[in-house]
Amino acid sequence: MEREEIFQYVKEQYGTEPEYLWKKDPDSAVLRHKNGKWYAIIMAVEKKTLGLEEDGKINILDVKCDPDLVGMIIQTYGFLPGYHMNKRHWITILLDDSVSEAKTLDFLDMSYDLIDSGK
Repeated sequence: MEREEIFQYVKEQYGTEPEYLWKKDPDSAVLRHKNGKWYAIIMAVEKKTLGLEEDGKINILDVKCDPDLVGMIIQTYGFLPGYHMNKRHWITILLDDSVSEAKTLDFLDMSYDLIDSGK
């Protein structure tokens, strides 16, 4: 799934616009819930930083996840512990088509709902 497709989805679903907060990383975007809390981050990171063997950068999506599911989910290819986030509550989804669009959007919706409920 492409970044632009995610941005289009969250705009239609939640009225969210990406926020670009970091001058040193101008392509990284935060998606903020209407309550002000982050529910997703999209960024490009070096593959080796994530423990992947290839060189180059990859787009990733960090989303909040039910802590009871994290251990199981990160056993599946395309999912990793949350990059630069609390690894008990956040997961990283590789945006390289290894995770289906439907599954990516399901996790994005879960993250939005978890932020909404304050869990």
